[in-house]
Parts: sequence; structure tokens; C-alpha cells
Amino acid sequence: MLAIYKREMHSYFVTPIGFVYLAIFWAVSACVCTLTTLHEFSIDTSMYFLIMLFVFIIVVPILTMKLFSEERKLKTEQMLMTAPVSITSMVVAKYLAAFTLFAGSLVISCVNFIPLYLYAKPQSAIVFGSVIGIMLVGSAFVAIGTFISSLTENQLAAAVSTTGILLFLLAISFVNRYIDTYFIRSIIDWISIFQRFQAFNYGIFDFTAILYYASISAIFIFLTIRVYERRRWGA
Repeated sequence: MLAIYKREMHSYFVTPIGFVYLAIFWAVSACVCTLTTLHEFSIDTSMYFLIMLFVFIIVVPILTMKLFSEERKLKTEQMLMTAPVSITSMVVAKYLAAFTLFAGSLVISCVNFIPLYLYAKPQSAIVFGSVIGIMLVGSAFVAIGTFISSLTENQLAAAVSTTGILLFLLAISFVNRYIDTYFIRSIIDWISIFQRFQAFNYGIFDFTAILYYASISAIFIFLTIRVYERRRWGA
């Protein structure tokens, strides 16, 4: 498992993907932070994190599109499935590699808040809660992208499909207010990724939301494992 994890982390930086991802993530996060907080002299960081959720729709697929699609395209998939590691270890190692790069880039991007703390003094609990919340959202997004990547050998198709799914998951929260039926609205609120994130954005640690995001990650990792188990025995 560790060997696959190291191999995957190394692959991000021997190809342009890792550098493209980091450049886009840090450039956009710096611009968004400047416009929503520093430029406005505001201690409210909620708009920054809200916009970054939608930025993830673009950057997360860059991370995940190659995880399994590239293996199928390069015909190295069989080597992975016959390696002396379980399918579960192989899938988890790839997922953790993508999530490590995501989490690392997010933590480093927090330097954006240094000028804010020097001049505006925002509430640390709210900022810290939002960072934890957005990292949990990212973990779920990475798991979804990992699953989509396992379904196709076309990296572009994997990226576009992941983007579409993530956009849908966030968009349903905003169209929910226009639905007249309370029962339907309550269901959408319950499954809404955005709605669950709102508590963190107010500095509230919602343990049901933590369980929710962890469950999404676990479900899509499990589905990816099932895809490769069927492929192994079907081969």
C-alpha cells in the first residue's frame, strides 16, 4: 500500500498535473481571499470559503482524473490488480495520495489569512472551523472523483463527469428554496453538501456533518473497490 501511495505522489510531480493543480489552487485562493476579505477590510471569511467550494468543482477533478483512467489507458491496470496488495489497499492508497495533495495545498493556502490576522483580527474559531469543514468537503469530492476515474480510461471524460456531479451536488442546495413541497426540501437539505458545510462556516463543529462527509467518502471508496473487484474476477 505504501509503495502505491509513494508512486502516486511521485507521479503528480513527474507530470504537469500536480503543478497545474497547485498553480490554479493557490492563484485562485489568493485572488479570492484578496477580493473577499483584504480588499473589503472584512473579518468575515464566509464568502471566501463559499467561493472556494465552487473552485473545488474545477480543481478536484484535475487531481482525480488520472488516478485510474491513466492506468487503463497505459495498460498498467493489470499490474496493479495482480500486485501483492489487496484491491482495497490499492484503492485507498490512490485516494490518500490525491487527498494528501489536496489537504496540503489547502493548509499552505492558509497563509492568505496572515495579513488578515495582522490587521483585521477575525475569529479564530470560525476560520479554523471553516478550514476543517472545507477539508471534509474536499475528502468527499476526492472520493467521488476517484470513483468516476475508475469507470473510464479517458481522463477528460473523468474530469468532466466529476465536475458535473460536484456542480449538481452544490447546485441543488440553491434551487431548493424554489421548491414548494416541504418534504422534498427537507430531503434535499439533509443530503446537501453545502447545507452541512454551513455549520462549519459559522464556527460550529457539527459531528453529524463530519459523519456525513466521512460516509460519502467511504461509500465512494467502497464503490471503487467493487468496480475493481468485479474487473479482477471478470478478467
